[in-house]
Amino acid sequence: MLGGCVSGAASAVEAPPVPPAELRAARPAELRGVARDQVRLLVIDRANASVRHSRFDRLGEHLGAGDLLVVNTSRTLPAGVAALRQNGSAVQLRPCVRRRRAWDALAVEPGPPFENVPLIPGETLRIGGARAHVRGRRDDIPLLWRLELDADDDLDLILRYGDPIRYSYVPEPVPLRHYQTVYASRPGSAETPSAGRHFTWQLLTGLRRQGVGLAEIVLHTGLSSYQDDEFDAEHHLFEEWFEVSDETARAVGKASRVVAVGTTVVRALESAAASGTVLPARGWTTLAIGPERPPRVVESLLTGLHEPQASHFDLLRAFVPEPLLGRAYREAVDRGYLWHEFGDAALII
Repeated sequence: MLGGCVSGAASAVEAPPVPPAELRAARPAELRGVARDQVRLLVIDRANASVRHSRFDRLGEHLGAGDLLVVNTSRTLPAGVAALRQNGSAVQLRPCVRRRRAWDALAVEPGPPFENVPLIPGETLRIGGARAHVRGRRDDIPLLWRLELDADDDLDLILRYGDPIRYSYVPEPVPLRHYQTVYASRPGSAETPSAGRHFTWQLLTGLRRQGVGLAEIVLHTGLSSYQDDEFDAEHHLFEEWFEVSDETARAVGKASRVVAVGTTVVRALESAAASGTVLPARGWTTLAIGPERPPRVVESLLTGLHEPQASHFDLLRAFVPEPLLGRAYREAVDRGYLWHEFGDAALII
C-alpha cells in the first residue's frame, strides 16, 4: 500500500546532507516574528516523485474530504528536573521512561552543553523534599540510570522542579507554553511531539470545514538524545506508553487516507494494528518502523526536519524511496529550511 522501500543499494544513493549549524532552529517561530502556522512546508509527493515548497497554513491544499488527521494529545512536561547529589553538586535528571515511583533517566550537567554526569549506584539524590535512590544503570541502555523515588506523585516533582528539555542549539531557555501543541491535554511527554506544534485552531477549523477528519491518540515521548553522538547513532530503543481509543480506531477504519501528525502517531497506530487493522489498545510499545517494517495503516505523514543520522530518519525511509528523500533534504538545506522542534515542516503524500 505504501511505496516505502529503499530503492537500490545504499552505497549507490547519495547520502542526505547534514544541515549546517545555522539551520538548527534556536527559537520557536512566534519568537522569531512568524506565526506558528506560517512556517515553511516541504511537500514530498511520492506519486509524482516531486518536491514542492509551500507554507504550513496552506496544508489544506494537499488534503481533502475523507482524509483523517491523527494527532498526539500528549502534553509536554518540564522534564529537565533539578536535583542535588550527596556531595552537594547540582545535576539535571531527564526521565526517559516513567513508572510508578521509578524513572529510567539521563543525568546531565544543569546547563549547556548538558554533558552526561556519571552517578554512583547507591547514592541518593534530592529533588526538593523528595529522594531519588540510584539503583544502577539500565542494562540495555547504560546511559540511563534506574532511579527509585520515594514520592508517589512524580508529576508534581517534575512540575515544581523541572524546566523544558533543551539541547545546545537552543542556547536560551524557552517558556514551556512554546513546546505545547494547541490540543495538548494529557501530561506525559519528556519532549514535545513537535510535528503538531505548527497547528492553530483557525487552521484546524478550516480543515474540518473542507471535510478533513480529526482523531486523537496519546503517546508519551521519551528522550530524543542521550547526549552522546556515538551512542545516539546506535539507535537504542526504549519503551513508550501509548493509547488508541475505540473512537480513533473506528475513525481510522472509515478514513480514505490516514495522515499521521508526527512519528509518535505512526508508532501508536502501528502498535495498535498488529493484525493489520487498528484496534483499541493501550500499553508500552517498542515498535520500530523502518524499511524492514513499513507502516500498514498510516498512508501519509506530517513531520519535522531532523538530521539523517537520527532514528527519526529510519522511519522516513519506510515512507519514501531513498533517492527522493535525499533530494528533498538537499532542497531543504539549499533553501534554508529550519530543523528540529522549532523548525519548519514536511508533508509526505
